[in-house]
Amino acid sequence: MRHDREHKSVAAYLCGYISHMPARLDLLQSVTGLILALFIAAHLLFEASILISKDAMYSVTKMFEGYYFFGEVYPGIISFLAAAIFVIFILHAMTAMRKFPSSYRQYRLFISHMHNIQHNDTTLWFYQAVTGFMMFFLGSVHLYMMMTMPSQIGPYASADRIYSDWMWPLYLLLLISVILHAAIGLYRLALKWGFFEGKAQAKKIKQRRKLMKKLMLISIFVYMSISLMSLGTYMMIGYEHADHAGERYQPAQLEILPEQKQQQEQVPQPDKGMQQ
Repeated sequence: MRHDREHKSVAAYLCGYISHMPARLDLLQSVTGLILALFIAAHLLFEASILISKDAMYSVTKMFEGYYFFGEVYPGIISFLAAAIFVIFILHAMTAMRKFPSSYRQYRLFISHMHNIQHNDTTLWFYQAVTGFMMFFLGSVHLYMMMTMPSQIGPYASADRIYSDWMWPLYLLLLISVILHAAIGLYRLALKWGFFEGKAQAKKIKQRRKLMKKLMLISIFVYMSISLMSLGTYMMIGYEHADHAGERYQPAQLEILPEQKQQQEQVPQPDKGMQQ
C-alpha cells in the first residue's frame, strides 16, 4: 500500500512537469488538416463544373460571389474565403513542419529507416511531407491570386489565366500534390485517432485498415482523373479564346447580371435611318 501511494505521488509529481503542448499542437494539426482536406474535395468538384458546360461553371462562380443570395455580385466574398483558408493553411503548415527532419543528418537517417523497414505507412508519410512542402509554395501563390483578384474567375477568365498567362504548369503540380496530400492525410488521420478501430479485434482492425487504404487509392484515382480533365478543358477553352483573352464570358441562357446589362446598354446602337 505504501509503495502504491509513493508510486502515485511520484507520478502526480512528474505529471506536473509534462507539457500538454505537443498534444494540443497535434490536435490543431489534425483539425486544420481535416478542414483543408474537406475544402479541397469540394473545391475540386466545383472547379470540375466546367466539364458540364461553361454556363454551369459560370453559375457556380456567381453563387460564390453571392448573386443568388443578395441579387448582386460581391467578389469580396471570395477574397474573404480565400483569406480564411490561407490562415488555416498557414496554421496547418506551422504545426506540421515541426515533425520534418531539421537537418540533413536527420533526413538521411529517416531515408535509411524507411528503406530498411519498408513499411507502407512510413512511405506514405514521406510522400505527404514532400507534397506538403510543394503545396506551401504552390498553394500560397494560388491563394494570394484568389485574395487579390477575386473577380478574375469564370469560364474565360480562368481559362485565360491557365493558358494565356502560362499558369498551367503551376496548377498541374498543385493538383498532383494537393490530391495526394489530402487523400494520404485523411487516411493517416483516421489511423491516428482510431476513427474506424474502436474495440475491434486485431484481425478486424487490419481488415479496416486495408479498406481505408483502398478508399484512399480510389479517391486519388477519381479526383486525379476529374481534376486533370478539368485542367485540360480549361486549357482547350483558353486556346480557343486566346485571340480574345481578357473578354468575359456571356452566358447564353442564364439571366443577365446587372453589370452585364449595363455594359450592353452602353454599346451604341445603329441608327434606324442609316439601316433604311
